[in-house]
Amino acid sequence: MSTTAAAPRRVERSGSFDIGPVFFIGAVVALLILVIVPIGWLLLISVQQPDSRSLTLGNYVEAFTKSIYLRPIINSFILALSVATIAALLGTPLAWLIARSDMPGRKTMRALITAAFVTPSFLGAEAWILLAAPNSGWLNRAIASFTHADHGPINIFSLGGAIFVMALYNVPYTFTFVASGLELLPVELEDASSTLGASAWRTMRSITLPLVMPAIIAGFIMSFLEAIAEFGTPAFLLIPARAQVVTTQLYLFFQFPVRTELAAAYAMPLLAVTLLLLMVQRRILGRRKYTMVGGKGGRRRLVALGAWRWPLLGFAALVPLCSVVLPYLALLATSVSRIWSAGPVPGNLTLYWYRWAIIDNPETRRAIWHSLEYGAAAATVATIIALLIAYTANRKLFPGAQVLGIVCMAPFVVPGIVLAIGIYAAYSHPPLLLYGTAAILIIAFTTRFLPIAYSQLNTMVAAINPDLENAARTLGATRIRALRTITAPLLRRGLLASWLLVFIPAIRELSSAIFLFTPRTATMTTQIFDFSDAGNYEGVSTLAILILAITLIIVSVAYRFLGKDFMETKRA
Repeated sequence: MSTTAAAPRRVERSGSFDIGPVFFIGAVVALLILVIVPIGWLLLISVQQPDSRSLTLGNYVEAFTKSIYLRPIINSFILALSVATIAALLGTPLAWLIARSDMPGRKTMRALITAAFVTPSFLGAEAWILLAAPNSGWLNRAIASFTHADHGPINIFSLGGAIFVMALYNVPYTFTFVASGLELLPVELEDASSTLGASAWRTMRSITLPLVMPAIIAGFIMSFLEAIAEFGTPAFLLIPARAQVVTTQLYLFFQFPVRTELAAAYAMPLLAVTLLLLMVQRRILGRRKYTMVGGKGGRRRLVALGAWRWPLLGFAALVPLCSVVLPYLALLATSVSRIWSAGPVPGNLTLYWYRWAIIDNPETRRAIWHSLEYGAAAATVATIIALLIAYTANRKLFPGAQVLGIVCMAPFVVPGIVLAIGIYAAYSHPPLLLYGTAAILIIAFTTRFLPIAYSQLNTMVAAINPDLENAARTLGATRIRALRTITAPLLRRGLLASWLLVFIPAIRELSSAIFLFTPRTATMTTQIFDFSDAGNYEGVSTLAILILAITLIIVSVAYRFLGKDFMETKRA
């Protein structure tokens, strides 16, 4: 009897300290620093006068009445609408050809589209500068030599050039949504159409495409949002053309003299449009998910393309050719050429630029190290915070803990460039003066990609039955020990996937870093921006190849050990 009575007393002592409030307070403090304070400062300074700090709407009046500031807004909507339309028109047939037809080379096409997905579009823009700059681009020079013209016909430094490049790297969004929709599509509907005598093409037009239309619209919205919030490609292609969009105009507000208040006001419509369209997309995807659950799975019969197999393969290869093959070759060829304009010809081939970037040049060496260091730190902090919030919310350790998850997802609706302005406004003055330090970049990267880590871990924590932890606690373990010995090992794969899903975009992030770095805290992406501005395309290409190599190696290893679905996160 004494032994039986001792166990409850031991459980009582081990459970006497409730860690729920500790977890809750830790999560609140983290979200205050990362999310609430920067967004709050962004809203506050948008209605402040620069000198007196008194409240005013003058910033909004100036931002949206002067024609010099209105033109970038128009350009942004033209750019985003064009990019989203082209991406949908290309991504939808690509998804159908790869998922539902007998087109040859489908696995290779899918791999190349995945490579385009993990390639930063601003690196694609740099590659297309090498290929299609008006006078020096290799394609233009080849065309000019063939036609005996003074210069080639392509001008990548234009709104059309930016639309072309950005559309290439937004095709994977529509492709992914539509391909997923096709995999969930009930086969019975298509079978019934075939039984009634409809051809494969008519079935596709009348049955398949209408059913995946929500996925097409969702991909269109995602491409629109990515395009309207993109900074890198417009900065490389449109600033030289003096054709500004909203993101490049925000960057110009931070040139001397810095006009943070005006930039904050100017960023508000971008934030509003992003929030509105993400709500629309969520409703569309929710409706699509509800529709598809009703269908039964089944073995997919591939549509025979017949004589069209090879022509359609040629069509499908155009996007990977322009988004992966040509850009990668251009960057690689430039990085091994002593003088890029001469090309990779005998006598001009060299590995000098790799030695220069990794060993000889202290600026690039520091930038490489900073990118890896800041990315790893942001991934670690984001994963810890995401786990803390996911566990607190799912286990309901404190009343109202679910609100933490909503706040944790808030950066998802804030474009990176807008978030950077908020972080700059919050931490560029006392009491927490972080501008010019590594900490402000780590905060920016952590905040920017925290929703990715949270989405991954929230799904996995919710899938773990709390009875396992309760059993351990019944046997005398504290909640901390139960979390460490039971829950954490079960989450090992999710923790590693979350870490990688933050680390990969963090080392390639430009839109946040460009506002917050100083020469002492430069990263590979900001160094690329500076080299491009100075015309050092050999240095640009070398750093670009290093970023791509790091990314592709990490993704390949992750695919090998975590599976091909490790990048498919679910939104909370």
